[in-house]
Amino acid sequence: MAHTTAPIGTPLGALAEALVDEAAQLLRGRRISVLTGAGLSTDSGIPDYRGAGAPVRTPMTFNQFLNDVDYRKRYWAGSQLGWRRFDGAEPNAGHRALAALELEGGVNGVITQNVDGLHLRAGSQRVVDLHGSMDRVRCLSCGQLYARADIAARLDELNPWLATVTPEELGPDGDVQIADVEKFEVPACSACGGVLKPDIVFFGEFVPREKFIEASALVQKADALLIAGSSLVVNSGIRLLDHATKRRIPVLIVNRGVTKGDSRATLKIDAGASETLVGLRDRLLG
Repeated sequence: MAHTTAPIGTPLGALAEALVDEAAQLLRGRRISVLTGAGLSTDSGIPDYRGAGAPVRTPMTFNQFLNDVDYRKRYWAGSQLGWRRFDGAEPNAGHRALAALELEGGVNGVITQNVDGLHLRAGSQRVVDLHGSMDRVRCLSCGQLYARADIAARLDELNPWLATVTPEELGPDGDVQIADVEKFEVPACSACGGVLKPDIVFFGEFVPREKFIEASALVQKADALLIAGSSLVVNSGIRLLDHATKRRIPVLIVNRGVTKGDSRATLKIDAGASETLVGLRDRLLG
C-alpha cells in the first residue's frame, strides 16, 4: 500500500491540497465508515491525549475508581470542574463535514473513541461511541442510567465550596486535577445506593462487546475506512483497521503525527483532521 505524508503541522497548502485531491479520488463512489479520535475534537477546545505538545497524563484506572473511595472523590471532583468547560464545547467544522457526508449517503456511520458527544450534536445520525459518553452516568450495581447534568446538579448541591476552586488544565475526558478532595461528597445511586460512574470506558476496562460488534458491522458493510484524529494506540481502533485490511478495502488515515496504522494505510495525510475533512466534503459533495 502507498504511504504519502505531509510534514507535521503543514496547513492545507499546495501539498496537503494535492493529498486531499488524491483522497477524494480514493473515496469517491464508496460507502465510507469513519473512525475518529481525540485529534478531531482539539479544534473544539478539548485536549488530545497524545498529540504534539500534549502533557504526559496518568489516567485513573477502573480498579482505582472502583476500589478506593479517595480515588472516586478525586475523580468526581476533577470531573465536576472539567464538566463545566467540557459541556460547553461545540462541534467544529470537521464534525459537521462528516454529518454532511452521512446525510448525502457517502458515510454509513461514525465510530468514535471520543466521549464528548460532538458528532451527535453536529448532526451525525449513526454514531457508535466505543468508549461511552460523558453525558451519561451509570450505577455499577443496578445499571440505572442518569443524565450527567442531573448528577452535576447533585454534586453542586453537595459540594458548594467547589465553586470557589479554580480548575487547572482541562483533560481529554473533561476532567481536571484537584488536590483538596477529602471533604468532597460523592452521591450514591438514588435507586439502590450503589457506586455511580460516568458511562465511559476507563483505562483498564474493555470496550463493551455490543459496541464493538456494532462498530465492526459498519466496517463490514463499508467500501472504505476513513480514520481521522486517532493515533490508533488503543486496541479497539487497530482491530477495526484489521477488519478493513483483511477485506482489502481502501484505508485513509488523517492525523497529525505518526499512528500505529500508517504502514497499512492506502493513503496517509499528516495534517489537521477538521480542515482535511472539510476539504474531503467539498470535493465529494461538490
